[in-house]
Formats: sequence, structure tokens, C-alpha cells
Amino acid sequence: MTVTLACPEDNDPLSYDRLDGEWRQWYETAHRFERKVPAQDRGDIRHNIILELALARSRDGDKPFSMAMMCRVASFVVADYWRKAKRKPTMLSLNTEIENGDGDTTELINTVADDKAIDLEAWIDARTFLLGCPRRLVVIAGKRVRGIPLDNADKLYLGKWRKREQKRLLN
Repeated sequence: MTVTLACPEDNDPLSYDRLDGEWRQWYETAHRFERKVPAQDRGDIRHNIILELALARSRDGDKPFSMAMMCRVASFVVADYWRKAKRKPTMLSLNTEIENGDGDTTELINTVADDKAIDLEAWIDARTFLLGCPRRLVVIAGKRVRGIPLDNADKLYLGKWRKREQKRLLN
């Protein structure tokens, strides 16, 4: 298999515009499927698809591929990418040394925040609590504070949230 150049006068020797024939078809197929992976891996998946198409073509006795066959091969390459991505271990050792930005190294365990620490200022501030509440519940609370009677929909919504919180307290 040889790659012929479509535009020898083109200044960019790495341009995909220089491909022709089946290589151009393989590139167009790969370009269509490369959007199915994260942006940082698109160039790699494009080349993997083109390479797999070339290998499959040589295995099949150099018979030309149909568009359906090229899409099938490309979808298998993308599926294999995601299969490998899901199998990668995502855990880090807490004893790993990292650089802290000042040029010093520290263990990762020393950068973990304490979940049991209480932010006393936020605990006292009601606005912090209200940020975690649904907007409709805040509106209902405002009506209750101002003495505005609640309609049936508001009463039902408030009752639902009260029951939910009671169940959470009992567990």
C-alpha cells in the first residue's frame, strides 16, 4: 500500500488534504468517529482507526471495503477505546509524593480535607443552608415568614419535603 500525494505543491507535508483514494476514505471515516472520544484523544483515535482499516484491508486480501464495513471497523476501534478506558485503575496511592506548587513535595495524604471538620461560620450563616435547598422550598418558607397563606400545591410540596427529612432523621 502506498500513499500518493494529491497536491505536491502544498506546503504542509502533514496535511490530511494530501491523501487520496482509499486513504482519504479511511480518513473521512475516522474523522466522523473521532468525536466519540474526549478531545485530548481524538488525534490518537483517528490514527488508530486508519491503521486498523489498513490492517483489515491487508488481512482481507486487499478487497475494497464498503462504507458499512469501514464504519463497522471504526465503531469497534472506538468501543475498544472505551473498554480500555473503563478498565484503567483510577485509584491513587495516598503515599504518592506530589509537587505542591512551591517546588516542594508532599504526600497526597496531607492534602486530603477532613470531612468531619465543621465550618463554624458557615454553620451559623443561614444563607449557606438555603443554597442547598430547592428554590421552591425557599419561596414557600418566605411565604410562611411573611404570613402569606399557602395554596394546596405548596402545602403538598412542603409536606413531601417534611416526610423526606423525617425519614432521613430516623435512619
